[in-house]
Amino acid sequence: MATRAVPRGLAQLPNALTILRLALIPVFVVLVLGADEGYSWPAALVFAAAGITDQVDGFLARRWRVESQFGKVADPLADRLMIDAAVVLLWVENRLPLAAVVVILARDILLLGGYRLVVPRGYDFEVNFLGKAATWVLYAALALTMVTRAGTDWPLWLFWAGVALALVAALQYVLGARSEVRT
Repeated sequence: MATRAVPRGLAQLPNALTILRLALIPVFVVLVLGADEGYSWPAALVFAAAGITDQVDGFLARRWRVESQFGKVADPLADRLMIDAAVVLLWVENRLPLAAVVVILARDILLLGGYRLVVPRGYDFEVNFLGKAATWVLYAALALTMVTRAGTDWPLWLFWAGVALALVAALQYVLGARSEVRT
């Protein structure tokens, strides 16, 4: 294992950012619930800050060689919870169709269940570029949905593009786990 590239205290920053992202979820929920039919710059800014911390914590962990088991589990979990909260709340506010909720939640339940099944059998779950790209697109699309008025279609198109990327990434994870666990 490579030695870390930063002092011990600074090495905790990526995990602290992940914990911050988890802590932002209830703040985000309150802001959306208090919004005008899902239109909320404050909620979108909190959501965008969560998206930025996702990028920063992973980048720092890899660059500083301080990746941890906690980070490998908590980082994608924080993303899933934040995105799931946004999808459900924007559906409640009639900004996203029910199909969006069903597809995103089904994908996340499948990944969570699959993770619990294959990791104990030796699969080393590594987020791939397509999975990262899907998360970036979903964060952007959902934030843009919050700052455009109801009836604006283009953020929804971006959202479905993110969903398509997420589904392809999920398929890659499933195929990778299947081939690695079989051998």
